[in-house]
Amino acid sequence: MKFDVAIVGSGLAGLSVALHLAETRKVVVISKRTLFDGASNWAQGGIAAVLDSGDSPDQHVADTLIAGAGLCDETATRFIVERGPQAIHWLIDQGVPFTRDPNAELGYHLTREGGHSQRRIIHAADATGHAVQVTLEGKVRQHPNITLLENHFAIDLITSDKVGVEAAMPTCLGLYVQDVASGKVLTLAAEQTVLATGGAGKVYLYTSNPDTATGDGIAMAWRAGCRVANMEFIQFHPTCLYHPYAKSFLITEAVRGEGGVLKLPKEAGAKAGERFMPTHDQRAELAPRDVVARAIDFEMKKRGLDYVDLDISHQTPQFLKEHFPTIYARCLELGIDITKQPIPVVPAAHYTCGGIVTDLNGRTDLPGLYAVGETAYTGLHGANRLASNSLLECVVLGQAAAEHIEKQPASAVTDLPAWDESRVADADEEVVITQNWDELRRFMWNFVSIVRTTKRLERAQHRIRLLKEEIDEYYANFRITGDLLELRNLVDVASLIVNSALSRRESRGLHFNRDYPETLPRALPTVLTPKRRK
Repeated sequence: MKFDVAIVGSGLAGLSVALHLAETRKVVVISKRTLFDGASNWAQGGIAAVLDSGDSPDQHVADTLIAGAGLCDETATRFIVERGPQAIHWLIDQGVPFTRDPNAELGYHLTREGGHSQRRIIHAADATGHAVQVTLEGKVRQHPNITLLENHFAIDLITSDKVGVEAAMPTCLGLYVQDVASGKVLTLAAEQTVLATGGAGKVYLYTSNPDTATGDGIAMAWRAGCRVANMEFIQFHPTCLYHPYAKSFLITEAVRGEGGVLKLPKEAGAKAGERFMPTHDQRAELAPRDVVARAIDFEMKKRGLDYVDLDISHQTPQFLKEHFPTIYARCLELGIDITKQPIPVVPAAHYTCGGIVTDLNGRTDLPGLYAVGETAYTGLHGANRLASNSLLECVVLGQAAAEHIEKQPASAVTDLPAWDESRVADADEEVVITQNWDELRRFMWNFVSIVRTTKRLERAQHRIRLLKEEIDEYYANFRITGDLLELRNLVDVASLIVNSALSRRESRGLHFNRDYPETLPRALPTVLTPKRRK
């Protein structure tokens, strides 16, 4: 199959690229499940942008740099922030139903979240990601130049050096994709390939991410020879709903932005109901996520708690039902009335701040390969992502990548060899995959989560090395399955996270190592280079 552009991933970043290119290019969008199964569809809070005359790009940039703990690339931050209003107006033009406010300057309600000095979060109630996905999905399905391959799993990138095609330097020529239903592997040739596969939250036992967040794009790009940066900075969202029947349900930062306070639960005994954030940071509940997550982690471990309470019941029922209808309804289903009761919450792996190194056109180290969204590292997020900057980055860099691709001269799409599975057999015991998957996620949670030590990181590194040997042997001898591909990618990503964490001899932003609690005077990103590129 031949296309001008192959896009792997169907979240906001991938669909933005597709829609910007579809007028002039033949595009394929590859999604390993349906278009709605990525993290963008789960995003609750909103999109940060300067949309009020009382705000300014300088203030938005300053807030981002402060949250990023000295590691944000200021040029990239300003580039994305200054294009924020244009990105929002493009989404409005597409028909995204943002929550309106007749008294607001732009006519839309703006909320505030932790780390922001102004109300600048435009949203669609508390289900912004879903509203955006529904809108763009409808546009994508109707476009004659866009082919959708849902339930197709990207296996690996095809590079010129791997298939014997002469080139001045290794170039991306397309990728291999497995049809999940039939198991057949397709060869997709493309002039340009875009990775928009999201983050890697599923490398941890507890995460707010959907099951699709297995770091596929990061792992594929690394194996193809691309640099990866800042993988030690995994953002743990402070407030994921704690309930045995609620898997990965996020309680948006906007709940705290609208006055929600964190308290000790009844299990804390004499301290029950006590608010604890003011003792950890003067910004209290509006401190950046890394501060709030560590504070909750500290209180839980100190007092032996399974969770803490997030209480916004002082707001009126009408306010809560209007601003947080999804959270209100879901909690009520589980027997929690947020108009009267606090919400039990725990931290969970939420956002991958690092990723594939790109420039501000989305270009990676490999010619013919772009990366956008959470899977990419632009320098925007630094050591800690500022709330609601991620969806903004998806739209701005999606447009930038599309514009750069449109400027490239057309070239003939190379004929590529078919996938060869003549020397493999059906798996004999798939329990090996299940066991390794569980082991990986559990030791990553115990050894490489909110608070780290060098000894824990070294233990994780040793276990990853053993797992990788097992998985590589399994991959070489048996036919591929989705579970095997995801496990292979997760192990590669886990290795990148641990190696990055070990190389940082300080504590900064989301990375806290008890052996190196101080912050060094000079902030430098962690950049890992594959052996083939050294």
